[in-house]
Amino acid sequence: MGPRVQIRKLRPDAVIPRYMTPSAAGLDLCAAIDAPITIQPRQRVAISTGLAMKIADGFEGQIRPRSGLARDHGITCTNSPGTIDSDYTGPVTILLVNHGTEPFTIESGHRIAQIVIAPVVQAELVEVDELATTERGSGGFGSTGR
Repeated sequence: MGPRVQIRKLRPDAVIPRYMTPSAAGLDLCAAIDAPITIQPRQRVAISTGLAMKIADGFEGQIRPRSGLARDHGITCTNSPGTIDSDYTGPVTILLVNHGTEPFTIESGHRIAQIVIAPVVQAELVEVDELATTERGSGGFGSTGR
């Protein structure tokens, strides 16, 4: 049994997320909006899911794009993955961007993103005067080859 996620509908037409296959990692999130929203190329919009949730302590919800929307229309999440912390219980809103060349219309009930529930580890930060030497050192972008 996985972590418990409590779901609250904020409007009657909101769709409870669900796994689309038995082995799916992500639960599909649907739009819950009053009227269709057309996203123009290069435009960013916030789309309501009509849901709030309480994710079990020690876990987060990672908001990710739906691959079919990205492939077919250039629709993706602007901050991917976005994070829903376990102590956030407000409305879940999905930030979408249209990287395609044509306008794309979202209607209520459309699957617009997915949420993956994942464990969270908080690091212990230790301030030091020097860092240990590594083979890579300060080699940045592209320094490990192609």
